[in-house]
Formats: sequence, structure tokens, C-alpha cells
Amino acid sequence: MQSRVEPPILLSRLLMFVFAGTVVVLFALFLTLGKMFPLNRPNVFFITTRPANSTIIQISEMPANDENMELYKRAFVMEYVRARNEVEHNVSFMRQKWKNGDGGVIAEWSTPAVYQAFTRTAMVNAINSDIPDFEFNCPVDIIGTPRAFRADKYTVRMRYYCADNSGQTPVKDYTIYVGLTVADQAQIEWTERLDNPLGLKVSEYTVEGGVDPLDAVHR
Repeated sequence: MQSRVEPPILLSRLLMFVFAGTVVVLFALFLTLGKMFPLNRPNVFFITTRPANSTIIQISEMPANDENMELYKRAFVMEYVRARNEVEHNVSFMRQKWKNGDGGVIAEWSTPAVYQAFTRTAMVNAINSDIPDFEFNCPVDIIGTPRAFRADKYTVRMRYYCADNSGQTPVKDYTIYVGLTVADQAQIEWTERLDNPLGLKVSEYTVEGGVDPLDAVHR
């Protein structure tokens, strides 16, 4: 009786074993890929892009009697008065906040005429000068909430003073009249969408008594 396996038979059995193992591995691979990429089933996904800064957003005015819109306008007026008058020690931050361009919220929130009047104040000129040791710190306290006296016209009461190395200016209360422009179908730059999503603009900024706080406190 033959007790050994001839080489051709051994080779054929080895090849069959390898083939069977390959089939098992391929089956497991296709099963895994099928679960990872279920191409036969619909999937919901989102693609986000980063639009260019030149993108324009179209704004439509909300109804004038909308309560939420009125609350937003009052909050906007308060933030405008605060951002326009509040001064910090950080000169770079102040120049960024008050500049005309990306990140300059006063320019974004103002009509050109109101912003030009703002840039002519003594405090703005001092911050934009080359004085490296600017030490003014001017907090703003809004007294109460803005009061509407006509459509899109508000009065804001503000308590204000400044302090530097030489001391503190007297605390003084100001009454400021702020008028808003709310244009239907307004357009805003893409870069303004977070700071001013409704496209409001301050078209009137008048201080009762005629002396701007940014002129009165700078010595």
C-alpha cells in the first residue's frame, strides 16, 4: 500500500487550502466594506463651504409691530452706545474695534456720516495716534433701557467716566439720541453677518448738551 503523498497531490491540496483561505478573507473584506459604505442605502450629509468675503446677504425687514424686532433694536442701540464709548487699556484692541474695515463694529453699525463724526472725536484721534503709553480706561454703565420716542428713534442714558495714571475724571450722566435706519432689502457684507445680522445702521447720534463724551473726557 502506498503510504506517502506524491508531490503533485500535496501541491494541489496546498493550493486548494490557500484558495479557500483567500475566499474567506475576500468575503470578510467585502462584508466590512459593505457596512462601512452602505451605497445601497440613502444617507443624509451636509457639505459646508467657506464663502468669499465678497458674498452679499440679502436682508428683508421684519414687520414693524414685531415685538422681538423691537427688543432687538433696543439691545442693538445699547450695544452701539457701549461699543462707541467704552475704552480699554489695550490700544490694539481699540484700534481694531474702531477702525473702518473688517472687525470695526462702529463702522459696520453706522452710516458713513455718523462714522465720520465719530472719527473726529478727541479720544479716537488719541488712540489712533502713535502714543505708545495710552492709559485711559473708560467703563460705560447704561441706565435703564433705551426709550423709544418716535419710530426707530431712541434715547439712551449713560453713566460715564475715564481713569488714567493721573486720576479719574468726574462721573457724568449723558442722554444720547440714537436714530436707526432699517432699510427694506438691505445688503450687508458677509463679514458683517455675525456683528449685524439684520443690517441696522445708526443714522443719527446726538448728545444732549452738544458735547460728545469722547471729547469731554480726553485731556
